[in-house]
Amino acid sequence: MNSSARPDRTPRPTAAEEDFARPAGRTPGLPAVASFDELDLPAGVRKVLAEQGVVTPFPIQAATLPDALAGRDVLGRGRTGSGKTLAFGLPLLVRTAGRRAESRRPRALVLVPTRELAQQVTDALAPYARELGVRTVTVVGGMSIGRQATALREGAEVVVATPGRLVDLVERKDVRLDQVAITVLDEADQMADLGFTDQVTALLDLVREDGQRLLFSATLDRGVDLLVERYLHDPAAHSADPTAAAVDGMEHRVLQVHGADKFATATEIAARDGRTIMFLSTKASVDRFTAHLRGSGVRAAALHGDKSQPLRTRTLERFRSGEVTVLVATNVAARGIHVDEIDLVVNVDPPADHKDYLHRGGRTARAGGSGTVVTLVLPDQRKDVLRLMADAGLRPRVTQVRSGEAELTRLTGARAPSGVPVDGAAPSAERPKRGGAQFRGMGTVPGKPGRAKNESRRSAEERKLAEARRAARVRRGH
Repeated sequence: MNSSARPDRTPRPTAAEEDFARPAGRTPGLPAVASFDELDLPAGVRKVLAEQGVVTPFPIQAATLPDALAGRDVLGRGRTGSGKTLAFGLPLLVRTAGRRAESRRPRALVLVPTRELAQQVTDALAPYARELGVRTVTVVGGMSIGRQATALREGAEVVVATPGRLVDLVERKDVRLDQVAITVLDEADQMADLGFTDQVTALLDLVREDGQRLLFSATLDRGVDLLVERYLHDPAAHSADPTAAAVDGMEHRVLQVHGADKFATATEIAARDGRTIMFLSTKASVDRFTAHLRGSGVRAAALHGDKSQPLRTRTLERFRSGEVTVLVATNVAARGIHVDEIDLVVNVDPPADHKDYLHRGGRTARAGGSGTVVTLVLPDQRKDVLRLMADAGLRPRVTQVRSGEAELTRLTGARAPSGVPVDGAAPSAERPKRGGAQFRGMGTVPGKPGRAKNESRRSAEERKLAEARRAARVRRGH
């Protein structure tokens, strides 16, 4: 096999680093701490930290907790899986404790871009909230708005919300934000990327003007400049792990595949032992590839924005429990999903930019763990992908692979699937053949396997024949 560019995790100036523009704060930030004992945390919180196995603060926590606990606005960057949730969650809960909220008038707000991240934040803060007697409510789309309105009416000090659903509740007069004294924006750059900026600013205009703002993200680029300049007052800026991709324990590989063999390669990787997340670019391709994997004997499940929230929650529970070993997803899973022991992330379709790459890869090697990020590329995609990864501070190993070969197994643990459909799934009609099955599960017309949009049957047959000939030349080493 041909390999090039040995792995190099040496930090260098990158677009990822340039994403973090420190504002010119007038007041210096407080020094970082080495242990939680140096902080003025209630005894009950320190007890829960010990029970949760949180002994030493992660860098982003050590840097930001002193300023956040002191009531200072904070602009913080830490890579995905670095402990940002407790970095903003502990100050929010400690400073809110003892201040009972009135009906429909919370005292603290956490805004996040996705339902999954909202649930993760709520779950992570739950033991500390219970200890402090702080009531929380999660407000997201895809769930009963009536039940959420009832929870707000009964009273909650902290609301964890996605912007769209919270705007709906404000317009229904089910919640007022005029008593919110602490506001957190988590993953603010993704909220901007998803077009939530107008909703976020509308909500921030409703909270107390003299309140504390904490803005945290894995990437802080110029897309959030408006929020920083308009809503953060003399913030303390902290950046932990500035080269977000250069994480100890995380290995990055690019596997170059031939177009006619991509389907078989991806399928064999999915059939490996261990938990795996595979990212594809569209919802339709996620569904088709998941159906193929299940028909081939791989315990896979799909996750994307068209799935209902209860179904998405059940899917994640099955993935966490091991009932499902492969999660096939769009970028909806790239942020906010924390599942332990994911040792392989596969970009079946390359990400759009270095930020998406970092967040996809952040599903593995979390909080000191280890893992591998593999990106499948076609020959004409290689240059763009390497440029994208250079923007993330990486020079990955590039290896040409083919399905059924020992090198693919060595690098990813790939193996041939059993071929026995899972849980009554229909046998796959797109059974991969070693060394050259066409990847028909993506980019095809529904009901017309192997035919691209606006492609005639004759053109499709000629294209497939040409691809088969090219695949044969690749297998012969020509």
